[in-house]
Amino acid sequence: MAEQPVSVARNVVYCGVCTLPPEYCEYGGTLKKCQEWLEKNHPDMYARIWSEEALEAATASLSLDAKDRAAKDAKKKAAKAEAAEQKQADRLANSVVTIKRIERNKRKYVTAVSGLEAFGLELKKVSKDFGKKFATGSSVTKTPSGGEEIVVQGDVSEEIEEFLLEKYKNIPVDNIELVEDKKKKASAGPG
Repeated sequence: MAEQPVSVARNVVYCGVCTLPPEYCEYGGTLKKCQEWLEKNHPDMYARIWSEEALEAATASLSLDAKDRAAKDAKKKAAKAEAAEQKQADRLANSVVTIKRIERNKRKYVTAVSGLEAFGLELKKVSKDFGKKFATGSSVTKTPSGGEEIVVQGDVSEEIEEFLLEKYKNIPVDNIELVEDKKKKASAGPG
């Protein structure tokens, strides 16, 4: 009977920034941050992948033209990643979370919250959090403009603002807007 090969488990390190193995961080779009994370958390692996000697060894077999192209490509990738990072930062700075109190009929209200997805929040999870926190119905609904918003039963607009600021620290207080929306009275038809 033939002996079975022994399989050995490998311990794979994943980047704390892009979640790819460090050898593939250059394809993740956040190379600079990935390199900083790797140098801080795994200096031995950083030296093996990104040290001058490692980079020279990797490009030693390339012709001069290929080296020039590789250098240009690396500069282009770095510039592109930086531009994408800046664009994301600008988008976050300009994003607004709108908390709208909507009167349904008589003294009944619902509170609609929109703009959370810009801050990387999962709407279904946040909706569940709202439902638990305020002991009320909360759901994710589509808006006429094609986006999504969370609708919470009851007038809890101020409480939602406090809850968002307390639980989700990446939303700046200046980016939250409270709005009151009165329901239009149905016009009396011909009588």
